[in-house]
Amino acid sequence: MNIKEAKKEIEYTIRSYLAKDEAGSYRIPTERQRPVLLIGPPGIGKTAIMRQIAEEMGIGLVSYTITHHTRQSAIGLPFISQKNYGGKTYSVTEYTMSEIVASVYDHIERTGRKEGILFLDEINCVSETLVPTMLQFLQMKTFGTHHLPEGFVLVCAGNPPEYNRQVRDFDIVTLDRVKRLWVEEDLPAFFEYAAGQRIHGAVVSYLTIHADHFYSVKNDTDGKRFVTARAWEDLAGALAAYEELDQPVTEAMVGAYLQDPEIAADFKVYYELWNRYRKVYRIPDVLSGAVSSNPELAAAAFDEKVSLLVLLAEAAAGELAACSAEKEIQKEIFGELKTLKAGLGEGGAGSVLSFLTERSRAREEELGKARELRLISPERERLARLVISGLKELLERLAREGTGAGRGDFALAREWFSEREERRKKGAVRARERLTNVFHFLALTFGEGQEMVLFLTQLSRSEDAMRFIAENGNEEFYH
Repeated sequence: MNIKEAKKEIEYTIRSYLAKDEAGSYRIPTERQRPVLLIGPPGIGKTAIMRQIAEEMGIGLVSYTITHHTRQSAIGLPFISQKNYGGKTYSVTEYTMSEIVASVYDHIERTGRKEGILFLDEINCVSETLVPTMLQFLQMKTFGTHHLPEGFVLVCAGNPPEYNRQVRDFDIVTLDRVKRLWVEEDLPAFFEYAAGQRIHGAVVSYLTIHADHFYSVKNDTDGKRFVTARAWEDLAGALAAYEELDQPVTEAMVGAYLQDPEIAADFKVYYELWNRYRKVYRIPDVLSGAVSSNPELAAAAFDEKVSLLVLLAEAAAGELAACSAEKEIQKEIFGELKTLKAGLGEGGAGSVLSFLTERSRAREEELGKARELRLISPERERLARLVISGLKELLERLAREGTGAGRGDFALAREWFSEREERRKKGAVRARERLTNVFHFLALTFGEGQEMVLFLTQLSRSEDAMRFIAENGNEEFYH
């Protein structure tokens, strides 16, 4: 299965393990809840999907790379205690609590989330001394005498032996007590993920053309050469940062991520072409309608067409996604103002300024806590920061123009919100018109052939873009 399918299967497993009967007991008893064992190549997103699952399900997540642990940190340190057996006192070796189990209890205390995931990566690469302990944990969910808290589901991940010489095979007894899922690299799943993460268009279009370069692991006389999904994602982030800082992208920089010299060199050449296409084809002018067609493109090479189509889809989807994000931000701010209005009506909200100051501070604390515990995705963090920024903008307006009277300040806040909402609606109309301009450009340049299909495929990978079209419509898209 691919990583997207694996994510769904893990979600279904966790939901079934956390389901309770009418008496409040787990329907599947803890001892019968098989740990999930995710086996697949390195760098395909096994760790990333665990963060996504925890965030989407609203449960806790404690994550460890188990190869960083010794037997002592996993089981706990030994100490001598005194026990009485048959009227005689004996010295007995006991163990302090496992660092891993203790961290789960700490997580519960800090977050208040009593249900969650304990994720152990590289589970089949543990040291020789830790193997029996890990097998016991997989089978019994205990490190020494310390049991994983009820409500926390154990999910493990590892690599097949061809990717890591230190991989250890599990015996049948252990495998018969886990739920093993085999995961493979999958480019279409990566493209869907890339659209949501706004991964650099040069990476997306290059992989559209060179799908065989998406995932590659080779062993030859020069050693290991490899390229993974993680490498492409990290390279995409670095490209965006380098461009923002106006720093040169060198072959050495690309090769630091794509550790196959041939693929790195090929991508570097393509990236230079990509930047040239960005300027030559005047993407902003296509969106604005200033450029209505380019007949010469109809005879261009396939690689060049793909680059243009990804550039257009990236630009259009970015605008639609920004409009969708603005709507989410407005929705959050509206919720705060609604609570404020209710408080004023009951005579309890007091100062509008103090209420919004407190809510802004509370949201910052919530965001800081979520970041510390890694329970928020970069996209949700960005939205949270924009909501906080909006509240602070309102606070500045109230500080400048406020009356000091609750209802007077609320009227000013409502006016400010209406102004933002009007700008948002105008922005949505503008985005819809710009998408229409792109469709007209493609129709006049290529007709309704494969180029239009490729553009639609790329655009539809963006959930935010599709949400915008569903809410605001676009006749050319439906056509």
